[in-house]
Amino acid sequence: MLERLEHRAARLLFGLPPALQVLLSGRPPVQHDGLSLHPEVQLLLSLRERRGRGPKSAGGPERARRDLRREALVHAGDAVPVGAVRALVLETEQGPLRARHYAPTPGATPRPLLVFLHGGGFVLGDLDTHDPACRLLCRHADVHVLSIEYRLAPEHPFPAALEDTRAAFHWAVAHAASLGADPSRVAVGGDSAGGNLAAVISQLAAREDTPRPALQLLLYPALDRTVERASLRHFAEGFFLTRADIDWYQAQYMRGVERNGDPRVSPFRFDSFAGQPPALVVTAGFDPLRDEAEDYAVRLGAAGTPVTHRRFDGLVHAFANMTGLSGACRAAMVEVATLLRRMLDELPSGGARKGVNG
Repeated sequence: MLERLEHRAARLLFGLPPALQVLLSGRPPVQHDGLSLHPEVQLLLSLRERRGRGPKSAGGPERARRDLRREALVHAGDAVPVGAVRALVLETEQGPLRARHYAPTPGATPRPLLVFLHGGGFVLGDLDTHDPACRLLCRHADVHVLSIEYRLAPEHPFPAALEDTRAAFHWAVAHAASLGADPSRVAVGGDSAGGNLAAVISQLAAREDTPRPALQLLLYPALDRTVERASLRHFAEGFFLTRADIDWYQAQYMRGVERNGDPRVSPFRFDSFAGQPPALVVTAGFDPLRDEAEDYAVRLGAAGTPVTHRRFDGLVHAFANMTGLSGACRAAMVEVATLLRRMLDELPSGGARKGVNG
């Protein structure tokens, strides 16, 4: 009840004119690195600060998980209707994995399937925290979405999340038809840490005799923990995801093992980018991870991979989880879904392709 009341109060504020939203934020319009923060996002960040919601790294994993679940309820809004939603347990080589299948409205021909991997720094997040994003993608991209609940650190450090992701993707390829989806167009995607996992899966599939994703959706992904780029310095504090958060997440994921240069942790470090599936890379202007994702898109393109890159200049990391409050964030996710639909519809139908050994 408290979360619903908080959501309603916030919706009233987000219906105000932009100039008044900036005034209520208690600071002048935020401009940084040549970009202007969207008034809705500026107000949202101010409200989070006033409610005492600091960096996720301020407490332990369990507290951070509770905080994220509560924020997800406040931000969610009304559920976006889709064709059908059902809970699944995937029986994989890594053991049973909880999942949720979002089916679009049935049509004349089977639609593609997107295996979705939630963000949260490999420490936070679950099927519920990313339910709104999955519903938006299902509805506006007209795709099946299979959301995966992989094991989290620090209880299950690297490579547990990666192993679960690979097992889930292989399950999805084998069972796409039984879900009502097109088995020749099984894509993989995710936000933040989930984008990392999607990129690694795509890289590994190009090197192995295993099915290759038809497409990779990398939504403000974390891709390189070996280099400090300019955006990491520009947006180290004050824009939702902080540098302290990034360092804390990585410490939990690696549990003290110095392997940030491992390409399965930092996929930017793979020695070859050949054979990658088409990529939709989405970034936010006020995101410390912005530059590594945009550099990754450039490397993919240079290797011959079809790449569509879209930056939303005035938004911050995790905007996919703010769509129930912010019209700007919702519009951005609808645009992402529209781009995803176009790219998937341009793919040829046929059997699932394999990597270089296939």
